[in-house]
Amino acid sequence: MGFFDSEIVQREAQDLFVDYQSLVQLGGDYGKFDREGKKLYIEKMEEMMERFRIFMKRFELSEDFTAQMTVEQLKTQLNQFGVTPQQMFDQMHTTLERMKRELEQKP
Repeated sequence: MGFFDSEIVQREAQDLFVDYQSLVQLGGDYGKFDREGKKLYIEKMEEMMERFRIFMKRFELSEDFTAQMTVEQLKTQLNQFGVTPQQMFDQMHTTLERMKRELEQKP
């Protein structure tokens, strides 16, 4: 069975996509959130990034050709923006840490 033939993989990919899209859409109103709402949003984004990191690690560790091609496609797409997958995760982490610091500084 191929990597993408697994119902678990398909469900997780769909869940990640839907959850990420929801968070991005919700993030458009981030400036309107109260302090607790902002904290919750940051926590949910951190959880999302960890889920995505684990999902991508599964691709990397898989010997399935399609999974390996997916990793290579992601690397190629990110390379067009001058970043590696690790740099993408690092940048997201830095952004979320900055958002946390901004919350701590405001009364």
